[in-house]
Amino acid sequence: MATETTRPASVSTATNTVRSTRKVSTNANRWLVPAKIAVFVAALYPLARIVLLGFTGGLGANPIEFITRSTGLWTLVFICITLAVTPVRKLTGWNALLRFRRMLGLYAFFYGALHFTTYFWFDKWFDIAEIVKDIGKRPFITVGFAAFVLLIPLAITSPKAMVRKLGRRWQTLHRAIYVIAALAILHFWWMKAGKHDLILPKIYGAIVIALLGWRVLVWARDRIRQRAKV
Repeated sequence: MATETTRPASVSTATNTVRSTRKVSTNANRWLVPAKIAVFVAALYPLARIVLLGFTGGLGANPIEFITRSTGLWTLVFICITLAVTPVRKLTGWNALLRFRRMLGLYAFFYGALHFTTYFWFDKWFDIAEIVKDIGKRPFITVGFAAFVLLIPLAITSPKAMVRKLGRRWQTLHRAIYVIAALAILHFWWMKAGKHDLILPKIYGAIVIALLGWRVLVWARDRIRQRAKV
């Protein structure tokens, strides 16, 4: 006569809990792939717009200036969006936003590279002496160049393999985004100041100040809490 073996109730409950958790996790993450694809495609809009305007003669009387300013502005936009991920995540509890931060940061570098390439290639035609003279004589180009140089190591170390390899140093390195954001605003401000058109620099400057100020407040709050526990 066969005997029926039964699992203890605790084991059965634990198994069901694991299965349920996996199912919920799978359902929750199912939207991530299409969402990432949507963000990836949407982030190509500025480039697609430039290409479309180029083919239809919509870049204006000075196409190089249009492309330079457009790519520069979108670099700043993506820097701001990348900086906004952490505050929005902590305020809303939507941790999945972290899955998009690396992509957004790489797009900031991508448009920064296009911005620099347009200046270096189409504007100066690889004239190193002229570029060096420009960097020395025009402060807004100096700080803009510094911001782009700082973006390079962040882009290089963005893969997960580099995150694992650098460990805690990775987070320290990527705090350079705060300096980059400040330099980008200064670059934009000085460039627009020559034409007395500071509306956009003031708007983006306020956004960056708010995003960085939020981090300072959180850091100060955590320090106060740590001291209170001692």
